[in-house]
Amino acid sequence: MKIVVIGGSGHIGTYLVPRLVRAGHQVVSITRSGRTRYASAPEWQQVTHVAVDREQQDVDGIFGQTVLAQEPDVVIDLVCFTLESATTLVEALRGKVNHLIHCGSIWRYGPSLKLPIAEGSVSAGEPLDEYGVQKAAIAQMLKDETAAGGLVTTSIHPGHIVGPGWHPIGPLGNINPAVWLAVSAGDTVQVPGSGTESMHHVHADDVAQAFQLAVENRELAAGEDFNVVAPTALTVRGYLEIASGWFGQSASMESISWDDYRATVTDEDYAPQSWGHLHRSHVFSIEKAKRLLGYAPVYEPEQAILESVRWLIENNQLQVAGPLTYNGTSDTR
Repeated sequence: MKIVVIGGSGHIGTYLVPRLVRAGHQVVSITRSGRTRYASAPEWQQVTHVAVDREQQDVDGIFGQTVLAQEPDVVIDLVCFTLESATTLVEALRGKVNHLIHCGSIWRYGPSLKLPIAEGSVSAGEPLDEYGVQKAAIAQMLKDETAAGGLVTTSIHPGHIVGPGWHPIGPLGNINPAVWLAVSAGDTVQVPGSGTESMHHVHADDVAQAFQLAVENRELAAGEDFNVVAPTALTVRGYLEIASGWFGQSASMESISWDDYRATVTDEDYAPQSWGHLHRSHVFSIEKAKRLLGYAPVYEPEQAILESVRWLIENNQLQVAGPLTYNGTSDTR
């Protein structure tokens, strides 16, 4: 098939586009830059690159026509963030392409109420921010579109995406690199809350796997939404314990109040990031994706995070107090 991937140079596209090429598909990658990112692969030489300013074309009302000009059978949209943008694309593609697969987010869910959180269940509260509100609205619009006999759609909702080339969401629920210096030195880490709050990561290639499976299982994926995360989730305490072991250290944690934590954080972005991740305290079920798509994630969350941390250290993008002493081949310590 001919597949257009919108946002093909990002975290997911870095793995998805080569996967689709290896599967025999003809791939067009639409990005702002028209280039690849994060990781090179020989398959990129077979990809058609189209540079497009989607935001401006959405304003001009022509983005759907730009996508259709590529004559796709399937469109995978990895970078849609508003209901208006998603609706406009659906209206342009309706009756003209076979399948639209949208990248949502687990932040369409609010704080956890019952674990694990499954699609369609009352297991989490309402989304906490505009990003989550929009992602929830898009997912519902897509489901309604397909149920009404319109465009065949699927939405896939990844957890905290991890991979080599960028900083993972760390043990404190943010991307502050300082925590890795403390962990690698065996220093005490001050944790807002109890330390039992959870986060659900996923390797970018496992997310790419889910998108590929949705392409290959159109009838089963039609009108569905899927949580796509690692097989297990990490608590803050467990994350610190595992990560400390990578450096030959034992974890040392001190629980503090959120007010005290906010007072210690210098970058204004880090405390809201921590609150967003830890207050939600998410753990997700992937049973639906396994049953309908055959989703089989390869990476446990700590394996994905270790791969990212190792890459950052080896590329001089993360300061640590000592070398990694764990080689990643036996267990999490």
